[in-house]
Amino acid sequence: MTQSVNIPNLPKIDDFLQELATIQQKSSKRYAILGSRHVPLTHQHLIELLSYALVLAGNSVITSGAIGTNLAIIRGAMRANPDLLTVILPQSLNRQPAESREQLENVMHLIEHSENDGLSLGDASILCNQEIISKCQHLICFAYHDSYTLLTTCQDAEEQRKVTTLFYLD
Repeated sequence: MTQSVNIPNLPKIDDFLQELATIQQKSSKRYAILGSRHVPLTHQHLIELLSYALVLAGNSVITSGAIGTNLAIIRGAMRANPDLLTVILPQSLNRQPAESREQLENVMHLIEHSENDGLSLGDASILCNQEIISKCQHLICFAYHDSYTLLTTCQDAEEQRKVTTLFYLD
């Protein structure tokens, strides 16, 4: 008599094949790139270069509007092709930090969520990140091991079967 063994947390073969197909896809992709506000300047330059290269290759990039990682993403995408950048804000533009507001005003595809102005930034960011990952094929995230909101976003993306690449900054 044969017994079946249930091994938890192993990806299903269909999930693996879907991820492999997405990675090998030759056409342009929709990348969501998110990350911490607290990123060293050298890291910001590398993130900006990544964003620039992805957009230059014809991919679209979706991000949020915070300083640090997201502002670096915006700078890179704007240099390559502003039309392939979408920025989704967790709250209205006037609630964004002054240092990012000027750059955000130049974004062609800017989505504000003023209905979330009454929420804490953390709660509004969770909702915003959920919207961002719903619109992408591949999530790239730059986080610290204690970045609760970003790590939760990565987990949500994986549950939605999005290809997820997580870079730890610490």
